Amino acid sequence: MIDVNMGLTRRERGQTVTRLMSDNFSVRKRVEFADTDVAGIMHFANFFRFMEVCEHAFMRSLGFSVHPSGVESGKIDLDAEVGWPRVHASCEYKKPLRFEQEVEIELRVEKVNARTVDYGFSFWKNPDDEESRTLVATGKFIVVCVNWDEESKEMKAVEIPSGMREKLEKVCAE
Repeated sequence: MIDVNMGLTRRERGQTVTRLMSDNFSVRKRVEFADTDVAGIMHFANFFRFMEVCEHAFMRSLGFSVHPSGVESGKIDLDAEVGWPRVHASCEYKKPLRFEQEVEIELRVEKVNARTVDYGFSFWKNPDDEESRTLVATGKFIVVCVNWDEESKEMKAVEIPSGMREKLEKVCAE
């Protein structure tokens, strides 16, 4: 069997590389062939997937998961068995991303309420080149903290657990 990834860095293989920059968290991804349309341009819906990848990596960096099943890893706060469905998702497209281009997705915690978190996202093409670094899209998620209500058999909005809230407020841009 041939290892096609042998000798390649994580970035060259298209895997995410994360870092926390001041109050912003970022993830780098390479636009894969499956992310594009027939013209080789990243399909609009994949911007939402990339935002979600960034959000999940951000939550893991704080020691949490966006889904109760994430507590199984042992690194996740067992007292915070909550989920985070979106109640708002938007994206504004400024320039296209193409197959094989690297993009940096930057996440900002814009607001933390009792039960919701507002995230802002920026997509940067050519993230390492000061002269050609270009903002290609911006996005927004509003997520609500929920848990499963046994009585109603539905998700129910709940207050963000205090440990989570404290960490989210520390990095909030407000």
